[in-house]
Amino acid sequence: MKPQLIISPPRRRRVPFFQQHRRGLLVLTAGLLLTLGFYHWRSHQAVVPLQSPLPQDPYIQVYFNHSQASVYTDPYRRIQRHGDDLEQIIIDAINQAQTQIDVAVQEINLPKIALALKAKADAGIIVRVIIENQYNRVWQPLDAARFGQLETRDSDKHSERQRLIDADHNGTITAAELDSGDAIRILQQSGIPMMDDTADGSKGSGLMHHKFMVVDQRTVVAGSANWSLSGVHGDFADPESRGNANALMVFKSPQVATIFTDEFELMWGDGPAQQPDSRFGLQKPGRSPQTLALGSSQVTVQFSPLSETQPWSRSTNGLISQTLAQARQSIDLALFVFSDQGIANGLAPVVQSGVNLTVLIDPGFIYRSYSEALDLLGVATPDHRCRFEANNYPWPQSISTVGMPDLPPSDKLHHKFALIDNLTVIVGSHNWSAAANHNNDENLVIIRNPTVAAHFRREMERLSAGATLGFTADLRADLQRQRKVCGL
Repeated sequence: MKPQLIISPPRRRRVPFFQQHRRGLLVLTAGLLLTLGFYHWRSHQAVVPLQSPLPQDPYIQVYFNHSQASVYTDPYRRIQRHGDDLEQIIIDAINQAQTQIDVAVQEINLPKIALALKAKADAGIIVRVIIENQYNRVWQPLDAARFGQLETRDSDKHSERQRLIDADHNGTITAAELDSGDAIRILQQSGIPMMDDTADGSKGSGLMHHKFMVVDQRTVVAGSANWSLSGVHGDFADPESRGNANALMVFKSPQVATIFTDEFELMWGDGPAQQPDSRFGLQKPGRSPQTLALGSSQVTVQFSPLSETQPWSRSTNGLISQTLAQARQSIDLALFVFSDQGIANGLAPVVQSGVNLTVLIDPGFIYRSYSEALDLLGVATPDHRCRFEANNYPWPQSISTVGMPDLPPSDKLHHKFALIDNLTVIVGSHNWSAAANHNNDENLVIIRNPTVAAHFRREMERLSAGATLGFTADLRADLQRQRKVCGL
């Protein structure tokens, strides 16, 4: 028998992984490079103004931190972006001071502003500061247990403030960084007299919610912006953040300055650590609106709060309602909060008369059970206790021009403005709520001037682009869900 020749199968050549997946890896690498290249290009591409600047009134200048007509570099996050640099506008006003600076602002954490105030105090200028008591504290580290007990809003604020102070971004705050980066520490160490709304011997008014400064008894800087990172520039935690949408105005008028100084003096009394004669909240006397001519403008100023024992028509919200009732063509609202039933009720006949109403409200507030946006949309929803708001009035003839703007997730629509007939503007620190009306220290300014109004018209158009309006599917689902929970 012939021996069988056994031929082994050819040995399979081992192909290296790269050669085996060469095409896929090349495609993946190319895609990654393109992605990285896009973000590199995007981060280094020059940001240019998208609109031409509007004319400014010589006595009342208007600025927005999201303006598309201006570009600046965020001094803390080093981001080139659109917007008016509200912090620099405030600093410029401070730098012009020759005799005195009075500041009443709810929250101050921007160190460059604090350093500018310190420089003026060091030069012999009188500087006085009033802030809200919960923000009158130097940043302190928290251990994990204490940090974990904070509400999300408070933990976010603590983290953002830490990153603002941490100049070398190594996660550790040194004494030198605290001295140069913590606004409250800077003000305290400078010897600038400061007080908060506990100076009257109380635990604080509803909120010391003002955001104004008076310089040399002739210039007032006021608006809706707190002097904080989130109120002006944007959050470290979100590179897309551009700060809460806010307005800032500069009034060049001794008469307007006198009105705001009177409010400041009521709160200041004889200063900190003296007699408890400071007056905040309802301890202040109720005052009527003050109206004056300023160049071609008519300006009205009113301060809050007013006791609920007084007629609502005399309150700041009452003044808002009376001013809205004068509309003949259009009303545009951009509001952080809209929860005052009286204002909503007053708007109904105005809209029925043919006035066009557009309302934009912050996404975090628009669909809450107490939001008047629901009334305007013709619906109502129970709260977490399955109760409906007292005296609620969903409009029988609802409108669809109510909604929320498209904002970066961490930014808020912080405006408190109304634009009437493209001629009159209502603006200030005053939210359209009962708390602002009856508890907080607030200011409201009404300006009748087409040049000023044009700036708010442009801001309203910017906010309206991409806004979500009307009775949306998400709102319908939320209403059905809450009604089901409540067994309705």
